[in-house]
Amino acid sequence: MKTSILEYLEGSAKKYPDKTAFADENTSCTFSELEKTARRTGTALAKHFTPRNPVPVFMEKSVETIGIFMGAVYAGCFYVLMDTKQPASRLQQILGILDSDVIVTSEKYLKDLEKLDFHGTVLMAPELAAEPENPEVLKAIREQALDVDPLYGIFTSGSTGVPKGVVVGHRSVLDFIDCFTELFDITDKDVMGNQAPWDFDVSVKDIYSGLKTGATVQIIPKQLFSFPMKLIDYLIEREVTTLVWAVSALCIISTLNGFEYKVPDNIKKILFSGEAMPVKHLNIWRKYLPDVMYVNIYGPTEITCNCTYYIVDREFQPGDVLPMGKAFPNEKVFLLDEEDKLITERNKNGELCVSGSALALGYYKNREQTAKAFVQNPLNDRYLEPMYRTGDLAYYNELGELCFATRKDFQIKHMGHRIELGEIETALSSLSEIQEAICLFDPGRDKIICVYAGEMDSKTLAVSLRGILPRYMLPNIYRQKQQLPHNANGKIDRKALRQEYDAENNGL
Repeated sequence: MKTSILEYLEGSAKKYPDKTAFADENTSCTFSELEKTARRTGTALAKHFTPRNPVPVFMEKSVETIGIFMGAVYAGCFYVLMDTKQPASRLQQILGILDSDVIVTSEKYLKDLEKLDFHGTVLMAPELAAEPENPEVLKAIREQALDVDPLYGIFTSGSTGVPKGVVVGHRSVLDFIDCFTELFDITDKDVMGNQAPWDFDVSVKDIYSGLKTGATVQIIPKQLFSFPMKLIDYLIEREVTTLVWAVSALCIISTLNGFEYKVPDNIKKILFSGEAMPVKHLNIWRKYLPDVMYVNIYGPTEITCNCTYYIVDREFQPGDVLPMGKAFPNEKVFLLDEEDKLITERNKNGELCVSGSALALGYYKNREQTAKAFVQNPLNDRYLEPMYRTGDLAYYNELGELCFATRKDFQIKHMGHRIELGEIETALSSLSEIQEAICLFDPGRDKIICVYAGEMDSKTLAVSLRGILPRYMLPNIYRQKQQLPHNANGKIDRKALRQEYDAENNGL
């Protein structure tokens, strides 16, 4: 039984020593080179960190960065990527939570680091990688390691305005990646096209699928996602076969008619997550790449990437809801009503809950929030069974398939009716002229606000929705934008739009 993800790296380094493991636009490394770099880096980091503590990494995703990540693991620690492009105030909050007086970076990011007002020890990545390996030190660390030790930390937004650090352990990743690679037949013949930032858990599937199977991970430059034709050229040039992307990234190509330029025929598998995939965009991809395996995957950071998957096996029309599918092996996914009773009947919304070894270790140094989200399964009064409350509402459709409804906190009371804003958003996405849309609710004015990007003017949009939605669900206010803001994870930034609306209507 594997107890550390380092066994993935060491296994592939032994089996595929000279094969490219990771590549970015500037450089690459083989599996054996990565292992050697990681061992040297781990030796160096062990002088500054004790096991099971966080290693803040102030860098962007690159071949160099993966060496630091694996080095942190060899040191018995867990890594936390601090994206250099994030606001300094948020990064300072994260550093405060981590309570580390040591940070890792490289020369390229020193000026950005100055903005953080950090007064601790700054370790340079190239110097760490140049440290001679000390096998005895690494062996002693490894002998004390457990499979439930933390592997990485990812900070998500907190409802109180303070970021929450989700900590995930080795066992959770080992269990998930073993299932993930087997289900979707990811092998050493695959080339993963990494889109996700490395402080976003979608990247975990790229990184560890590659390390486990010997697949090559091509790190796609972020700027290419603003230029669909260049992006397609990159996918073709790097012979990418597998995309594990956020929905918004896929929609960039379909919205801007990228396939009219070229079709990346090497692609065989496309797995998407982050938010609901608009069927009209899925159908564009299926039109140009009909023989590809398309998979809708779902899950929050707190349950190690994903807990459900649906392999698209039939045709869908705009406005249809794409199923979430079924639970990954070794994960239990179920619905609870407001009284914590199990929901099994069709077309009834309930909160989606998850249990199993995929659960995260909780929120770093935040017992209060951990206790709220990770709770005893109320259906089990016989033994300890932690579960995670996702805060998402889902239901079983007529075929018994699990389907996403909306966020629990997107449910509103309007004109005496209980309404899911997600249902209105699904109706909006069914209209071909609408690129993106979200809905907000102003309880003080009892108004539903639709914010959208697309070619349709607001009057025409309002008329179109009347043919789809009941009158009480129609938005009261329409705001057309050139494009909607997105957060670092590629999702529509609801918080930014909410702040913009509140400022305009409250004179702030």
